[in-house]
Amino acid sequence: MTPEQLKLVLETALLCADEPMTMNDLRRLFLEELSVEELSEALSQIQADWSDKGMELLELATGWRFQSRLSMREYLDRLTPEKPPKYSRAVMETLAIIAYRQPVTRGEIEEIRGVTVSSNVVKQLEDRGWIEVVGHKDTVGRPGLYATTRQFLNDLSLTTLQELPMLDDASAQAESVAQRVMEFEGEPIAAPEGVSDVTDVADTSAPSVDAETDATDEQTNNEKTND
Repeated sequence: MTPEQLKLVLETALLCADEPMTMNDLRRLFLEELSVEELSEALSQIQADWSDKGMELLELATGWRFQSRLSMREYLDRLTPEKPPKYSRAVMETLAIIAYRQPVTRGEIEEIRGVTVSSNVVKQLEDRGWIEVVGHKDTVGRPGLYATTRQFLNDLSLTTLQELPMLDDASAQAESVAQRVMEFEGEPIAAPEGVSDVTDVADTSAPSVDAETDATDEQTNNEKTND
């Protein structure tokens, strides 16, 4: 098989695939044995071929896939006018803590945030497929240990968690994750005028539980300040 035929088969399979394809998936396309090096070289060439097009080939946590470039999002959004749900500051901070500190218990999340974490916030992230319980801490009550999923990496176009920027400040971590979520959901990156932190952006269409959670957070923080 010539290099051009190899690229054509890979390109066709990836464009038709519903899910990211692993190297093993790609190797099964061919009767002859192909090395990882050969496949990697062909994939790199395909990436170069599509460098000036509206689609791009990316390697994610669970394999390779084609996806539209961010610059094309404003046009594609016109085909699906229904906007995805936005996420509150409480959700973003909780997700950021799990992403940067995992595995972490709910109590540890609350200790870092300084406020109680609503069960609905955790459920929202679990329903989205972004976090899961990966074990239990060997302590009183054996609380669950939360970690991000491979779906989280895929949706945010990450191969590994190491691709998240190394940030020491918790608010910066939350903003970093929020930026990636906003890019994935097709929301504008810049915060509205007068808002300095993208995680502070409120959304009246978001589930009421998030608004309630933020209100609880604010009340708790105010009580601590008064104390």
